[in-house]
Amino acid sequence: MAHASAHAAETPAGAPVVHDEHQQHPIKLYLVVWGWLFVLSTFSYLVDYFHLQGLLRWSLIIIFMMLKAGLIVAIFMHMAWERLALIYAILIPPVVVLVFVAIMVFESNYTLLSRLVFFVMGH
Repeated sequence: MAHASAHAAETPAGAPVVHDEHQQHPIKLYLVVWGWLFVLSTFSYLVDYFHLQGLLRWSLIIIFMMLKAGLIVAIFMHMAWERLALIYAILIPPVVVLVFVAIMVFESNYTLLSRLVFFVMGH
């Protein structure tokens, strides 16, 4: 009975309730997510179809890409049902890397500007 109690919770009546380790999710959830992925992919396609340019284009592409990736990770990779510590361990490092990339982009623009000022305008 020690093995069964590892996966059981006590009810008010004192009878153990054994939980399944393999949780089944309704097929409707997966169909809804597939529908949203189709809609978001259509919006991504429409960004190119309407020839959007500049910051608006890249902002929309990145937003749609992140939304699709978030749906895939949360539902199909079952991250929505994981412990918070595991979610943080998987999601925080890429966010930190993106922050560092953004810092490097700003630094590269500053370096380019300072070189232009020194080499082109300085002589």
